[in-house]
Amino acid sequence: MRSDFTCNSHLPIKKLFVNLVTVFLFNLNTTAQTPPELVFSPVVTGLSSGVDVVNAGDGTNRLFILRQSGTVRILSGGILLPGNFLDIPDSLSTGGERGLLSIAFHPDYENNRYFFVYYTNTAGNLALARFQTQTGDPNAADESTGVILLTIPHPTFGNHNGGKLNFGPDGNLYLGTGDGGSGGDPANNSQNGNSLLGKMIRLNVDDFTTPPYYTIPVDNPYIGDPLIRDEIFALGLRNPWRWSFDRLTNEVWIADVGQGAWEEVNSLPFATSGGINYGWRCYEGNAPYNTAGCLPQASYVSPVFVYPHIFATGGFSVTGGYVYRGAEFPTLYGYYVCADYVSGNVWLIKPDGGGGWNSYIQGGLPGNISGFGEAENGTLYALSLGGTLYKVDTLTVVLPATLLEFTAKAFKGYNELRWKTTNEQNLAGYEIEYSFNGVDFVTAGNKLAENGTGDNHYSFQHTITGFTRLFYRLKIKDMDGRIKYSAILTVDKKTDALVKIYPMPITQDACSIISDQPVEQAVLYSMDGREVFRRKLNNVSGQINIPLPNMQNGVFILQLKLKNKYVTERIVISR
Repeated sequence: MRSDFTCNSHLPIKKLFVNLVTVFLFNLNTTAQTPPELVFSPVVTGLSSGVDVVNAGDGTNRLFILRQSGTVRILSGGILLPGNFLDIPDSLSTGGERGLLSIAFHPDYENNRYFFVYYTNTAGNLALARFQTQTGDPNAADESTGVILLTIPHPTFGNHNGGKLNFGPDGNLYLGTGDGGSGGDPANNSQNGNSLLGKMIRLNVDDFTTPPYYTIPVDNPYIGDPLIRDEIFALGLRNPWRWSFDRLTNEVWIADVGQGAWEEVNSLPFATSGGINYGWRCYEGNAPYNTAGCLPQASYVSPVFVYPHIFATGGFSVTGGYVYRGAEFPTLYGYYVCADYVSGNVWLIKPDGGGGWNSYIQGGLPGNISGFGEAENGTLYALSLGGTLYKVDTLTVVLPATLLEFTAKAFKGYNELRWKTTNEQNLAGYEIEYSFNGVDFVTAGNKLAENGTGDNHYSFQHTITGFTRLFYRLKIKDMDGRIKYSAILTVDKKTDALVKIYPMPITQDACSIISDQPVEQAVLYSMDGREVFRRKLNNVSGQINIPLPNMQNGVFILQLKLKNKYVTERIVISR
């Protein structure tokens, strides 16, 4: 990813409101079709550090979910298969923007079983490796078959590694690399033709027997140029964290994470996407950045869309997506979908028919989107770094019910779920599902739909003991068999404790207490029994903030005097 991933330059961060000319054209276009409103529907959770989701193109309709920590899981038929498809954490350096970053399957994978991964190795350099699946088991990689095709030195800085592999319509493997990190490309790698950083690289990887297991495509644009390496397909990128090909037109869509002011999206026909310069570090989006030694701006390819570093209407790190080519949502067809990792805004971009572009912003969708992916049938997915895979839906096919509220609360021996809906029509009912891990859900019970046009109120008691944490979701079912899922709720087991103390450990000069009963006083003792702090709390309940100034780090005993009893808790101060 990139350091914008966290707000500087991690994942995709570049530009989206379209350059000023495009915005002007957009404002003049009064006949533009209203785009659909998107909904991100949870499919699976619990896959922390998720960064990429890919299909193998082998007719199995499986999705491969990549985790930055070094593993790949398979989703098949809506079920997350047990175990890992690939597990290589020992080969990686992780943390920040480093780790396992992308996976791509050979166009003839169904027959040759080869796939490729891109990661930062233990030295922090960029590595391209090839593996095969196990003979007779397409759900498991044979890690003994791994070979390194290419290692790109990435000295000094840990950010801006790029991160996406794609096979092109020509059968070659394409790789977008970051500029080497820090801020402002201090080494000017992106404009240096002898560096593979800040580039789009194209390789023929059909040599399966002879190291380095790749050759240079004969039509690579810089062959014979002594100033630019033969592997390079295009120059001038900052951090193309996520990019894609349009599966219908083959157009190249690159979301390039920005520096300090602009995020950008580039789009070019495949035939003209090689032998070009995207302009970084001379230009950030359409704005001059560091033009020392640069050519006139017209010498570089400008983005089709930029957006500013503003939280409400822009963002700070663009995550590139795909042009939707599925059959399920006709109103979404032909729109390019991308998101900002930090602000959570999502954009739909589409040609306006006059040589320009229309762009539409939508907020309120899940944030921290680290990647998008397509199923073989064109279904679009979004993946959050926190570990939730979402199916990208539109409101045009939302089931005939609007979910207004959904809550869950733990009681002794049971959990109670409540939800409120409106506008129910031809709805079959609700299936209440629960999970111990947030991934594998089973049915707890069912409720028939009331199908009232006004507000409908539901409650369900799930009798269960012997757990510490549970996850719940509603499976909403239409009369015609369609289903949709609610957001996932988390419930912690109800305990006998009357109070809760947080945060733990205590890292500031205060802690907080939540108490069901009035608290008369709080006394803090050292581990050897000495009283070190006392404070009267005047029989208040609810959330109580207690200052702890000038306390040394260590382990202490906090004694709270309630109305009819004392509650004693061990606390840790670590500041």
